[in-house]
Amino acid sequence: MVKKVVFLDAETMDLSSLDTSALDNLNADVTLYHQTQMKDVSKRIQSVDAVLVNKVVLRADDLRQAKQLRYIGVTATGMNNIDHDYCQHAGITVQNVEGYGTDSVAQHTLTLALNLATNFVAYQQDVRKQAWSASSHFCLLNHPVIELAGKHAVIVGHGELGKRVEALFKAMGMKVSIAARPGKKDDPRPSLVSLLPHADVISLHCPLTEDTDKLIDADMLSLMKPTAFLINTARGGLIDEEALYHALKNNHIGGAGLDVLSVEPPPVDHILLKEALPNLLVTPHNAWIGNGARQTLLDRAIAHLADFLG
Repeated sequence: MVKKVVFLDAETMDLSSLDTSALDNLNADVTLYHQTQMKDVSKRIQSVDAVLVNKVVLRADDLRQAKQLRYIGVTATGMNNIDHDYCQHAGITVQNVEGYGTDSVAQHTLTLALNLATNFVAYQQDVRKQAWSASSHFCLLNHPVIELAGKHAVIVGHGELGKRVEALFKAMGMKVSIAARPGKKDDPRPSLVSLLPHADVISLHCPLTEDTDKLIDADMLSLMKPTAFLINTARGGLIDEEALYHALKNNHIGGAGLDVLSVEPPPVDHILLKEALPNLLVTPHNAWIGNGARQTLLDRAIAHLADFLG
């Protein structure tokens, strides 16, 4: 019997821009939904054998209705949208895709750091406002620019992505320290608390867990240099966003570059978006979307699923 597969939020992959031959040739009856609202999850998974999903939340209440379901393929690395306890109890395999976006996310991390260091956005705005045309000499020096060479970067999360970012920072001439894994008391590496007072750039690449939820809170921010930059391309929940807002508003840190927020898409009155903070850069969770990264993600997700289907 042909297995039934449903992709609950296929629009997150922008499939029209990718080679979908692996998906098209899958030996299964595949239904693609561009997006799925919470009220529709139960109905859409109740008679399928496998689910592909990126960010739709799969709760135990909905999973209980899916009597045939034996496989959930997550088209991402993070799996905090899945009720793992229920899946383990019910014998449902949950498979993510690791390492697909290493180059794309590492590039984006460096982009955020460089933009903060060079005040790139502010200078672009000056040019658009014709401040350069009105200048009395050949250049503008309205905003400070720092050189990352010789500065100290601290990386939290030293998997494949953290290692790639470490290599990029070192290529820039930076000193790099790796913080101990949060919550691991037997980790011999220095703690984040001990490193923060000496860091010029802090880059987060760890998963969101009980140990890392609001890892960067008011206390942590108070330890940072007033010139330090905080970069987050991991999960928005790693940062206490209200505490970060006040730190940026009062210039207690140099700046922040974020590709993720705790709620996505964010409400229009999100505390970090409600006003233009000159020392804050926010991108719309698109560090991972390089075409090469998404193609690798799709191909690996389908290969995992094909192996499971047999």
